[in-house]
Amino acid sequence: MRINKKVRMNRLFGRARCLDVAIDHGVCNEPSFLEGLEDMADVVAQLVAAGPDAIQMNYGQADLLQSLPGKDKPALVMRIDMGNPYNKTRHRSMWAILQNEAEPLIGALEMDAACVVVNLFMLPDEPDLFRQCVHNIARVRADCEKYGLPLMIEPLAMLPNSDRGGYMVDGDPEKIVTLTRLASEMGADIIKADPTTDPNDFHRVVAAARCPVLVRGGGREDLRAVFDKSAALMAQGAAGMVYGRNIYQHSNPRAVVTGLMAIIHENADGAAAWELYQQE
Repeated sequence: MRINKKVRMNRLFGRARCLDVAIDHGVCNEPSFLEGLEDMADVVAQLVAAGPDAIQMNYGQADLLQSLPGKDKPALVMRIDMGNPYNKTRHRSMWAILQNEAEPLIGALEMDAACVVVNLFMLPDEPDLFRQCVHNIARVRADCEKYGLPLMIEPLAMLPNSDRGGYMVDGDPEKIVTLTRLASEMGADIIKADPTTDPNDFHRVVAAARCPVLVRGGGREDLRAVFDKSAALMAQGAAGMVYGRNIYQHSNPRAVVTGLMAIIHENADGAAAWELYQQE
């Protein structure tokens, strides 16, 4: 690994593991994702005070983090693609594009991001959407090597919209492992993977990745269950979590971060994390 890429990886994994709080939901064009993100300046201020390892944002909001003084703020993970698979209804044309096709990394370099993230959607009966994602990854990988920017690939094996609405996880370990393997083969430095339905299967995803695997949080769930599941996934070898709605849509995001950080960095179980959450 090139030294400048390793320097950026150290920003994310300075304590060996990483909690990345995702607030890059604006480009999803899904109103339900924006609850809790109405005042981005306030959200960023709350998260910086909570102290996760990283915050995941788009270029147009990243200044709210990077303009803050001091050296102890969370690292910036920058989303550089966008698409329309997030909505509850299926569109006639499904697409995923880079936010800047001409120079995909320019915003991340300008904002001194520690990492960039790109989707790898696998949606039933949408081979062209999959092809577009593969194209996007191929387009940016060489530039990531050139500029020393770690590449996070987000392989998402999704259920048909007709099953439970849009953007729903298919927790089949065979599908997740296969898509994770593809992400690894395409040169991922970090993989953000969906949890398997049975957390005890997640070690297979970790083995297929051959790089750090962060677990995607997905939609909001009961927080006590989130802590238990997170602890189980960490025990299977995950290198951390990328959680969004399960943090920013709660009334006390700082308390949620406290619980998750204990699971990730101190090997706390779900019960201990819940107790810490209640104390905040």
